[in-house]
Formats: sequence, structure tokens, C-alpha cells
Amino acid sequence: MKMLFGLLLLACAGFLVFMRWGDALMGDGAHLRPRLPLNEEKIKLLKAPQAYIALAPASSLAAVPAAAASPCLEWGEFSGGDLARAAAALDGLNLGTMVTQRQVERNSSYWVYIPPRQSRAETDKKVAQLKSLGIEEYFIVQDAGKWQHAISLGVFKTEDAAQKFLEKIRDKGVKSATVGERAGKLTLALFTLSNPEAEISAKMVELQSEFPGSELKAVACE
Repeated sequence: MKMLFGLLLLACAGFLVFMRWGDALMGDGAHLRPRLPLNEEKIKLLKAPQAYIALAPASSLAAVPAAAASPCLEWGEFSGGDLARAAAALDGLNLGTMVTQRQVERNSSYWVYIPPRQSRAETDKKVAQLKSLGIEEYFIVQDAGKWQHAISLGVFKTEDAAQKFLEKIRDKGVKSATVGERAGKLTLALFTLSNPEAEISAKMVELQSEFPGSELKAVACE
């Protein structure tokens, strides 16, 4: 009887031991390894991979409208010294075949002039005065008659253009010039620029300001 009671005590003791340390005795012992410290300052968050955006097929993209063709420019009208000076200014822009010249006839026009002097000597003296004031474009009327020895400073299509030019040279000190109407046909020159780019158009606006009697306008290209 005592032996049976002892066996029961041993069995109970063994059961208690198994319940307390059974996992350690039968497992892989992973929970017994020391836990390493967590170094938060060394943790780096990985960037999420960039999303790929599918491009629309080329056929579905809106077409960009082509720039509208620039209009042609017409600049004029010129004669005499102004014509030569305007042609030289255009040559300086290296426009090549972009620029063409044509002639037009006017039945009447206006000119800025200094009335005839009594003699050629007086006319030459007046020309010297003009040069001292910076006036280099002029024409001395040689034909015998009412206008012999008159000094032409410019010929213009309209009276308004002639008056503007007169104001300009008066600002330079030319006081004896005046504006008059001329009857009869007058041949004048016009320059046409074909489809100039914006940069050339801007330069033409600047150039036109140097010729007060001239007109710069957009026209349909032929």
C-alpha cells in the first residue's frame, strides 16, 4: 500500500515537471536565445517603387495646330535719296530673295523743299548748311524754269507724310524748308517682304521709324 502511494507521488511530481518545463525540453530552444536590442536609429524605410503611368497612344493625342503663315510686309514709297538709303538698309538685313522691289506711279505727290536760290553759288552755300545740320539726302533741281536751284529734300505720297518729315528736319534746325504739291506722274518704289519671321518684322518696325515719310503695312502674299 505504501509502495502504491509512493508511485502516485512520483507520477504527480513528474506531471508537474512536464507542465512547467516540457516546452523547453521538447522544443528547438529558440525562445531561450537572447533577444538582440532594437536599434531604431538604424532602421531605414524602403521607398515604394515608382508607379508607371501608361502613355496614351499617339493617335489619341490632340494635334498641335501649325502656326498661321505670316503675312507679307510692304514698305514704301521711296524715291531719290530715300530710295537708295532704304535699299541699303534692307541689304544690311541680309534678306536675300525674301525682299522684292516694284514701282508704282502717282499722278500727284507732295515734296519737302527749299525754295530756289538766286544762283548756283547760293544753292551750294545752302547745301553746305544742310550738311552741317546732318541732312545728307537732297536733290538740286537743275532744269531751267520756275524750280531751278530749288533743293528737294523728299517726295511723299501724302501731305501728312510730307508734314511729318518737315517737322523732323525742323527739329534739326532746317527752317527754310516747306511742303508743296507736285502735279504730274511720279514714279515711286515699294519693297515687299515675303512671309518674314517675327524677328525680321520687329526689325522692319525699327527701320521704318528711321524713314518718317514711309509706311509699313501687312499685305496678302501673292
